[in-house]
Amino acid sequence: MDNGASSYRRFLSGDKTGMTEIVCAYTDGLIYFINSFVNNIDVSEELTEDVFAVLIADKPRFNEKCTFKTWLFSIARNLAVSYIRRSAKIVDTPIDEMHNISDGVSVENRYLKEEQRIMLYEAISSLNSEYRHVLFLMYFEDFDTAETARIMKKSKRQVGNLVYRAKQALKKELERSGFVYEEL
Repeated sequence: MDNGASSYRRFLSGDKTGMTEIVCAYTDGLIYFINSFVNNIDVSEELTEDVFAVLIADKPRFNEKCTFKTWLFSIARNLAVSYIRRSAKIVDTPIDEMHNISDGVSVENRYLKEEQRIMLYEAISSLNSEYRHVLFLMYFEDFDTAETARIMKKSKRQVGNLVYRAKQALKKELERSGFVYEEL
C-alpha cells in the first residue's frame, strides 16, 4: 500500500496529520522536480506550496490507477507547465544554491564530491528540457518507466528512447567539461 495514499485518505477523512505526513515526505522531491521545469528555486518552492494547496483546498480525487507519488508529481508537472505558459521569462538560479554539503567526510573529499555534483548538475541543466525531466524522474526520484511515462504524458517506449538519448547527451556534455569519475 502506498503510504502517501493512506495519508491522503486520512486527510480527506479529517485527520490533519495525514497532510503533514505528505508535506514532509514529498516537499524536497517536488521542489527539485519543479525546478527542472522553471529553473528558479524560489518559484519551485512556491509552486510546491501550490501543489499542497490544491490538495488541501480542492481535495482532488485520487483514483489509485497509479501510485500516489506519480499522481502527486503529475499535479506538480501540470502546475509547472501552467506557470511556464503564464510566464514569458524564465530566470536561471545558480546551481550551487540548489544543494548543500552535509556529510561527515573530510573537507577535501566533501569539496571534491561537491565539485562533481556541481559539474553533473550543470551538465544536466545544459540538456534540453525533456532530457532533464526524464533523468530527474528516473534517477533522482526513482520512478519506473511506466510512472515516468504517465507524468511526462508519453509512452513507455518514448521514455525509454528519451532515457537513452539523455544519457548519451549527458555523457558527451560531461566529457566536454572534463568530468572524471573518482571513487571517494
